[in-house]
Amino acid sequence: MPQESAVYTHGHHESVLRSHTWRTAANSAAYLLEALRPHLRILDIGCGPGTITADLAALVPDGHVTGLERAPEVLDRARDTAAERGLTNVRFTVGDVHALDFPDDSFDVVHAHQVLQHVGDPVQALREMRRVAAPGGIVAVRDADFAGMAWYPQTDGMDDWLRLYRRVARANGGEPDAGRRLHAWARRAGFAPDALTATAGTWCYRTPQERSWWSELWAERTVSSSFARTALDGGHATAADLDRVARTWRAWGAEEDGWFAVLHGELLCRV
Repeated sequence: MPQESAVYTHGHHESVLRSHTWRTAANSAAYLLEALRPHLRILDIGCGPGTITADLAALVPDGHVTGLERAPEVLDRARDTAAERGLTNVRFTVGDVHALDFPDDSFDVVHAHQVLQHVGDPVQALREMRRVAAPGGIVAVRDADFAGMAWYPQTDGMDDWLRLYRRVARANGGEPDAGRRLHAWARRAGFAPDALTATAGTWCYRTPQERSWWSELWAERTVSSSFARTALDGGHATAADLDRVARTWRAWGAEEDGWFAVLHGELLCRV
């Protein structure tokens, strides 16, 4: 069975986790929520610090949620998130989406948020997600599409950031413009075209607080996270280049008219 070959571009620096812990089922999985029922068994792949996982567990009080993460060091934070909310119907484990350690037909819903853009073989990942989903169940995936991001005003250097990010992500083995490809990958993974419901969603940052939060975490991520290390080691940027990008993010965040939208592809696959 294939194993993960890509390098996770962001890593789990505190600036990354600040972004991940902001995510909820409401702001990151709304396209899935109407399909949930209290008794369902859910696998949440790439659960990270567990905020979406905990929300899903609260929505299936008579069911169970398994949060799966490739990086074991972040799972203590996920367990703390669940414990703080008093959730007893959730557990966390380490695993690889390319080779899931579960029997066929184990889950009613298999969910992955911002995962397929970072893996080496998204089609194989979807095949595995389909394998462990029970007949009549759902595979649900949502991924950003970096080429579809939009911002205002056109602060000098932001286009340079986007080109650098996409170059580093692809050098790591991922596909930063995954959102637009989800439905095509699902068909290659064996899902019937009429079993797919493709939609799009957004995150939007506009208020002073939102702009400050979004710009600062990207400024920190650019110089301090795994992204910085792989950009430098791969010869994609110099330390001076990364410092310039971080300043660019802070300059955009200080813009009174600043606005930033993140486009996501969303896909519900009926099994």
